[in-house]
Amino acid sequence: MTQEIATEIDRQLDVLVGKGYPALAGLGEGEFRALADPVRVAAADVVPAAPSEQQVTFLLVTTRDVVPAEDAMPLTTLLGSTKPGVVDRNHGDGDLAGYLPIDAVRLPAARLYALVDVERGEEFCDVRPQDALPVVLGRGRTPLTIDEGVALVTQFPQVLQTNRCFMLSGSRRHDKRVPALWIGQGAPKLGWCWDGNPHSWLGTASVGRRLG
Repeated sequence: MTQEIATEIDRQLDVLVGKGYPALAGLGEGEFRALADPVRVAAADVVPAAPSEQQVTFLLVTTRDVVPAEDAMPLTTLLGSTKPGVVDRNHGDGDLAGYLPIDAVRLPAARLYALVDVERGEEFCDVRPQDALPVVLGRGRTPLTIDEGVALVTQFPQVLQTNRCFMLSGSRRHDKRVPALWIGQGAPKLGWCWDGNPHSWLGTASVGRRLG
């Protein structure tokens, strides 16, 4: 593992610790940081690159059994803002638990894992999610899940911008709803849209690979 990736893992852990993730997970700070130890081993071949507004090389993700999205969303903000993110009321209480990874998404068997080569997917703005998905899969990539999308905005808030928001097509609940992250009233919002409806401001976020 390069020093740049090791430093980035530490930075992202510092962000999560600073937001209170260990307490939310019922863990001590040391226990929480230790969740990343397998990732440090698995990331040996990751080549670092500077993050941009559209693409992130490396991202730590906590699973829902560590910190559920309902608890993680209020800890997100837009770049330069302190207004907390929200879960759209149209999800309903406990609604997020019904979203599961699609068959094409294979999550590492770990409570904390990493994504390598994350794209916001703005090229899919104004493309129906049901049409964007086969293109993403055809490139050997997979769409982000809800947990992964929340992690992306948590660590890289600059990725979520006006008219440059994104679907999280890796999580579905056996109906036509596709979860998505956008900006609502000056804060990140986790909502959903219909699989067959295009939106000019919603792309489809995806990842090259996952490390456990």
